Amino acid sequence: MVHSDSIFPSSPRIWSKLSLRLFSHVDDPFLDDSLPREFVLYLRPSGPLQNQLSHFWQQSRITCGKNKAHNIFPHITLCQFFMCADSKVEALSEALQTTVQQWRGRFPRPLPLELYTSSSFIGLFVEEQVADVLRQFAADFATEAARKTEVKVEPHKKQLHLTLAYNFLSDHQSSLEKLAKGIEVKLGCDWLAVLFSRDIRFANHETFRVMYPYMPQNDDELELAPGDYIFTSSMDQTSTSEGWVYGTSLATGLSGLLPENYVSLADESDTWVFHGSHSFFSCGPSEKSTKEKGMFDGLLDSRRPDSTSPGDMPTLSVICHPMQVLRFSGSYTRQPKRTLFVCRHGERMDVVFGKHWLTLCSDSKGRYVRSNLNMPPSLPLWGGQRDYDMDAPITVFGSTQARLVGEALLESNTMIDFVYCSPSLRCVQTAQNILKGLQQDGKLKVRVEPGLFEWTKWVSGNSLPAWIPPTDLAAANFSVDTAYRPLIPASKLTVSESYENYMSRSYQVTKDILSDCKNTGNNVLIVAHAASLEACTRQLQGRSAQNAKDFIQVVRKIPYLGFCASEEQGETGMWQLVDPPILPLTHGPNHSFDWKETLLQE
Repeated sequence: MVHSDSIFPSSPRIWSKLSLRLFSHVDDPFLDDSLPREFVLYLRPSGPLQNQLSHFWQQSRITCGKNKAHNIFPHITLCQFFMCADSKVEALSEALQTTVQQWRGRFPRPLPLELYTSSSFIGLFVEEQVADVLRQFAADFATEAARKTEVKVEPHKKQLHLTLAYNFLSDHQSSLEKLAKGIEVKLGCDWLAVLFSRDIRFANHETFRVMYPYMPQNDDELELAPGDYIFTSSMDQTSTSEGWVYGTSLATGLSGLLPENYVSLADESDTWVFHGSHSFFSCGPSEKSTKEKGMFDGLLDSRRPDSTSPGDMPTLSVICHPMQVLRFSGSYTRQPKRTLFVCRHGERMDVVFGKHWLTLCSDSKGRYVRSNLNMPPSLPLWGGQRDYDMDAPITVFGSTQARLVGEALLESNTMIDFVYCSPSLRCVQTAQNILKGLQQDGKLKVRVEPGLFEWTKWVSGNSLPAWIPPTDLAAANFSVDTAYRPLIPASKLTVSESYENYMSRSYQVTKDILSDCKNTGNNVLIVAHAASLEACTRQLQGRSAQNAKDFIQVVRKIPYLGFCASEEQGETGMWQLVDPPILPLTHGPNHSFDWKETLLQE
């Protein structure tokens, strides 16, 4: 992981990444501004208590929706936001490290916390006598920061607390209180002093995450790249058209109009920069906090790289994703009793190369010959009457996507006991490649279940695809279970089924799968379609199906290899969506390049 106090790297790979990000700011109107960033010092819990807080964060979002507390990860504020010039950031980080080292052995342990609830606020308050000790630590940091950087830091003078919820609907108070009372505040905890900064220009803006790429059609529009963040202000929206918003890109610094449905609301601290984390109980900078997988994963903040001497060389910063801070690994991870994972298939050939893609890779004798590197070198069972028109395979990149997911599951120590997939070839191939990444290819058999096929209303034509039978798939070296008998045979599927029938079918087959696997394995993976992430999990949670229009809007936002996890809640028969054990997978468009047309133009 790269920190803001790193020296500028000599790695060509890092240089390349940074060069690309700096190049993206060539038109940034704020590029030469010398605005300082705003910094803040927090106490962040780690270990079993953090695990409890993570569970509260997840359940409160699911049960009551997002409230203001979700904008920032769980923390205790030690000082007010303060300014610090880029050239002094390294010294500021050193000031924090020095202060923490001086306080080792003096920090209160355990830190006494007491639950407080009201009609608009729920939080854990630090006992006042101990809070005075924490304020003294903050004061010592302020003194050290002033000595090393001449920066003025104001310790937090209000009651010290960890906010659990605020600005929530009154109807949600009892549910949130019940969840909060389930937090065991006396659990072991390694408290970390963490330093973050934010761009002062967007401190009071809403933050959105770009979900889909968008190329401007007019001069006043903003280009969007998935993974970027957009800042918007209500004051800038007065003259925008319905369905459009005016915003500024974090990646480029440029502003313009953008389609509202191409972005989704993010948390305020998603774009903050992480500058260091130090434990009060270990003998150095907290290795656990920096190495814990997924804790401070991020991307380079290239618009304002912090400067160091000599030569005013910029350093690299990491943007912290707060909900990833709540993702755990290692000895503190609580293994769920049973978990259902649902995953969409990988990138498909007919979407990338068009519905007539077969004509691009067939020679005069009908043999398969790929015409693009993203086409697989060969296709399973090419020839005969294989229905590739209606049952398209995945691309090379689709296979790579799937293996990445499998490798991530392996790295997170996630065990998969059963794999079920839709009969679509793209789903079978995706499941096979996930198993390769998991190093379970040939060891774990995929159960091909027609009941997991997508809503048949979306199938063109008057018949369903002629899927490759499991016996033929096995003959083509696919790791499928030829002895498996489908819960819903293909003969039971009908063309143009109603939405209600599709949701009922998906719910029933999922329940039957979980019932069949009970007592024989904990974790079940379903590899199917974009709609499956919603259709296979929503009613398991006791929630009624949405109307078809809202359902379609949800499905549109699920990318290739979209991945979700649902955990069984004891013996209640209810399931609840939880954070997946792996990070999301994002990629951008890469258009076909013809060197003749591009480089030989006169």
